[in-house]
Amino acid sequence: MPPTALILGISGQDGAYLAELLLAKGYVVHGTSRDHEASSFRNLTMLGVRDRVTLHSASLNDFRSVIRVFDRVKPDEIYNLAGQTSVGLSFDMPVETFESISLATLNILESIRFLKRPVRLFNAASSECFGNTPEPAGEETPFRPRSPYAAAKAAAFWTVANYREAYGMYACSGILFNHESPLRLGRFVTRKIVATAVRIAEGGGDHLTMGDLSIARDWGWAPEYAEAMHLMLRQDEPRDLVIATGHSIRLEDFVDLAFRELGLSWREHVTVDPHLFRPSEIQVSVGDPRLAETTLGWRARTLVEGVVAKLIESERRTPR
Repeated sequence: MPPTALILGISGQDGAYLAELLLAKGYVVHGTSRDHEASSFRNLTMLGVRDRVTLHSASLNDFRSVIRVFDRVKPDEIYNLAGQTSVGLSFDMPVETFESISLATLNILESIRFLKRPVRLFNAASSECFGNTPEPAGEETPFRPRSPYAAAKAAAFWTVANYREAYGMYACSGILFNHESPLRLGRFVTRKIVATAVRIAEGGGDHLTMGDLSIARDWGWAPEYAEAMHLMLRQDEPRDLVIATGHSIRLEDFVDLAFRELGLSWREHVTVDPHLFRPSEIQVSVGDPRLAETTLGWRARTLVEGVVAKLIESERRTPR
């Protein structure tokens, strides 16, 4: 029998790319959404896999809902990619953020423990847990979260570690640094930059409003990060790993790359609005992926210049 994977949060960027990857490897793929009949699953449709996955309605904040879908699917592997994903939005919605990330993760772990089936769990942690990282952050770097989102992700990370140690579960967290793709929603800054720059280049506008351009991030390519998630569940023993490129650039330089790729000068089209600054911001975020390379044989192939070029290529093909 082919292995069965259950992707919690299958409608998002990472869930869609992971579904595509696992289907190509011969998996039977299931996924959850709060209301699978009302959801559009746009990303799965864009990748051409919408009709090849089985979808279920489930609220991860509700223990009974979680255990019901686990018992129905009987997965060999579970990928927890669900929850509120916006750092900025978490300042406006801290309670929903905590419930959708930390409480949901606890419900997942308790459901696995209750059903007593041999399941492997991948949990998507976040580089935001580290806070500022003037030196590349590795697996032993302490967490210093600076947003409700980061605090919720840190709580989920330690809950996974606790259940692994207390109950012998195969459960691990990938500490994922920023990774982008054309499937990103427009509220994410990289998509906002690229979409606006392409529109300006095509004569459809002349202005981009940004927040703090001095921040630096470690940006990778989302499909490659889906590969790392799968590889983490193929190891003999579960291990938490940093997944990153190991390189970071300032947001200003990301903007410059995007505009120069289109033959434009960003200084002629970009203004900074202090109202877009977050209450608490990470100035520098960069990861140390060396352990992932030695453990998984995984290495980021697309650095930020390639990420920008691919995003622009995709945006130019998008119908207006």
